[in-house]
Amino acid sequence: MNYWRNYFLAISVLSVFSLVLFYNSQVSLPKSYERRKGSSERSLRIGACNHTLEKKDTFLWRKTLPSPLGRLPCEDYVTQSHYITSPLSGEEAAFSLAFVMVIHKDFDTFERLFRAIYMPQNVYCVHVDEKASTEFKKSVWRLLSCFPNAFMASKRESVVYGGISRLQADLNCMKDLVNSEVPWKYVLNTCGQDFPLKTNKEIVQYLKGFKGKNITPGVLPPAHAIGRTKYVHREYIGKYGSFVKNTNILKTSPPHRLTIYFGTAYVALTREFVYFVLHDPRAVDLLQWSKDTYSPDEHYWVTLNRIPETVATLKFETALKELVNCFSNVLISLESESVTHGGTFEIQEDLDKHERSSIRCSAKFKIPPENPQRDSLGSETLNGENVTPIQCLF
Repeated sequence: MNYWRNYFLAISVLSVFSLVLFYNSQVSLPKSYERRKGSSERSLRIGACNHTLEKKDTFLWRKTLPSPLGRLPCEDYVTQSHYITSPLSGEEAAFSLAFVMVIHKDFDTFERLFRAIYMPQNVYCVHVDEKASTEFKKSVWRLLSCFPNAFMASKRESVVYGGISRLQADLNCMKDLVNSEVPWKYVLNTCGQDFPLKTNKEIVQYLKGFKGKNITPGVLPPAHAIGRTKYVHREYIGKYGSFVKNTNILKTSPPHRLTIYFGTAYVALTREFVYFVLHDPRAVDLLQWSKDTYSPDEHYWVTLNRIPETVATLKFETALKELVNCFSNVLISLESESVTHGGTFEIQEDLDKHERSSIRCSAKFKIPPENPQRDSLGSETLNGENVTPIQCLF
């Protein structure tokens, strides 16, 4: 009896031992990484470097599952891919963001990026390189068509790395975004190989801390970057690739005596600043001047944001909007040359301060004709206070 009990016990132990060996053989590192007796961490690192230099696969990755996009209706695709379909907090719902995404390859990577940053209260403009394959463009269009707050840029550029076309791609999307009905507060530009390290809520809270300021870090031109705006550069697109070439021809000085700064090409901009970029003569002229510089997106945003009057102008326009929202009989339109809206003597003093900074702003109450209020001298009043009409030009 004891013989058979020991026999079955031995068989059980051997079976478990065999299963453990088999499992370890399946999950262990490749043979080139098996630690031999006497090997060290240093030898493993050397082996990894050798594999990299020889362009060999160091680890064996399983293939990712194919995207269900195109095989399912949009509603099923959104559900199966676990997209967020409602704001996750009131704070995020009240602080919409806009995203510019400039892409040209690797649809799977773009799809993962888009899903990671997608929120229904935000708005997304995707610029696809004109040189991208037809299949890539179709895939992007198919994805974006499933979302009412995402679209492809109305105008596409053949993007050349380091050229004006890269900056123009961002601007094309921003032109579309300022016409969006989504009341976004900031726009962030990305490329197809980006990926977020923060949640949407964390991004919102971070941006709110800037209180309407832009994020365009930069410095005066370092020595290695001076040539980028000193000499004329040209974009070239050929059969075997595209590039920017220095012609060694000296450029003219920047327009409006602007001081050129250099910084990051990836920024966070307020909606008011984007409007300034698209319409202010200084911004328009700087863009024209920058067309034959190298990597203009690294000096364009930061230079415009460093114009002394820019911050004051944008703050004042924002204050005017907030003021106008307090009155039902006041109109404002920043898209026209003349603006009619409301103000009191206190506002007139603020206007004078800004006019001394060479910013031309003014205000005027629009009293409903069917119910005018006048004092004993015939002057228009509002709630018993005299009102001084002032013409307004931006």
